[in-house]
Order: sequence, then C-alpha cells, then structure tokens
Amino acid sequence: MKLINIGFGNIISSHRVIAVVSPESAPMKRLVQEAREKGMLVDATYGRKKRALVVMDSGHIILSAIQPETIAGRLNSDTTEDEAANEE
Repeated sequence: MKLINIGFGNIISSHRVIAVVSPESAPMKRLVQEAREKGMLVDATYGRKKRALVVMDSGHIILSAIQPETIAGRLNSDTTEDEAANEE
C-alpha cells in the first residue's frame, strides 16, 4: 500500500483514489455539497482555499489545498516506483 501526501501532513492511500479534480465547476460544487450532507466529506485544507477534490472508491470526497497537478504528479511518481519494483 502506497500513501500520498495531500498537504499539511494529510496522507491518503493511492490505491483508493478514483479521481483528482478541480473544485471550480458547478458539478463539483454539487458533489461537495452532497458529500457534506451525507457525512462523506473530509476537509483537509486547514482553512485554506480548496484547490483539489480527491474522489475515493469508498464515496468519500477529500478537499485539499494543493493543486490537482501536484497530487497527480505524486500519484504518477508512486505508480512509476511500483512498476520499477515489479520489473526487478
């Protein structure tokens, strides 16, 4: 199991991530509101502006204060390390 830092010491399991998206569009705002109502929202922004939504396979939505590109880069570097380990 590989863990990914999503900012401010918050870490998620890379194997459970479905998508990392920008929170600016109306559908994403609705997704956040629905998750909040269901109790499935995790706010990991520490009061800062939300810059990324991480959608998990459990239905949880995680708010992050770092850019989606940064999280995606961390996920990709994790995948590259996994592939390198499998080749050895």
